[in-house]
Amino acid sequence: MPGLREKINTSLKDAMRARDATRVATLRLINAAIKDRDIALRAEARREGVTDAEIVTILAKMVKQRQESVRSYEEGGRLDLAQAEADEIAVIEGFLPRQMDDAETERAIAAAIEETGATGVRDIGRVMALLKTRHAGSMDFAVVGPKVKARLA
Repeated sequence: MPGLREKINTSLKDAMRARDATRVATLRLINAAIKDRDIALRAEARREGVTDAEIVTILAKMVKQRQESVRSYEEGGRLDLAQAEADEIAVIEGFLPRQMDDAETERAIAAAIEETGATGVRDIGRVMALLKTRHAGSMDFAVVGPKVKARLA
């Protein structure tokens, strides 16, 4: 099964053949972000390149940045720029895993709390760590954190 990096490169080639300028530009931005992280890892002398899980994290970060930009552009009345950012979000999200719905998120939180044996607020870190390893890219941890805290409080 091809990795995420290969899927992105294949999609870039397809977009170039189709002359889809928005998709090409977005995929090039994704590749640049991945290469930046590759270089940072080499500089740290840790290893040669990012894993698929790290690529998912990079993509999720790119989506969040663009969502903030969309809000800013809409507040500033620049709907054309907001639409361009929204188009980039759509391309990037095509490579992210499916987001969990509320019921799935609640079940995952309950399972993580049970598995870690968490009993109080001081155990939030262990629960969040387990959720991040199992569900990276498929849940928004800015939303999940308060839910975990509420359950353990």
